[in-house]
Amino acid sequence: METLEEYVGQIDNPQHRGRMEEVLAWVKEKFPNLESRIAWNQPMFTDHGTYIIGFSISKKHLAVAPEAVGINHFSEDIVEAGYDYTKQLVRIPWEKPIDFSLLERIIKFNIADKVDCRTFWRK
Repeated sequence: METLEEYVGQIDNPQHRGRMEEVLAWVKEKFPNLESRIAWNQPMFTDHGTYIIGFSISKKHLAVAPEAVGINHFSEDIVEAGYDYTKQLVRIPWEKPIDFSLLERIIKFNIADKVDCRTFWRK
């Protein structure tokens, strides 16, 4: 699997596939300077070679992975949106709407916070 389209194409559940297509298309439109790629079997977006955000699916949710720093920074907003989170990912239940405003703030935060980062992951 090398492209976002290939990733989305292998999602069996049509509702989950549609939700993932919506999110990936939104990121590509809202942040055209980010590079998309598949790594670790998930779609992700990078900026100047550093990780910004990744997505994956499970039976119960769409997972958003902005690294722990982003999750910690927005933890109250994540809970307020009705999502739960772990150290490394935010879980958006399939039946809940996507808070695109929150996603935008998380992505903008990571872009700004990692502007001088020269490694893929934060150190």
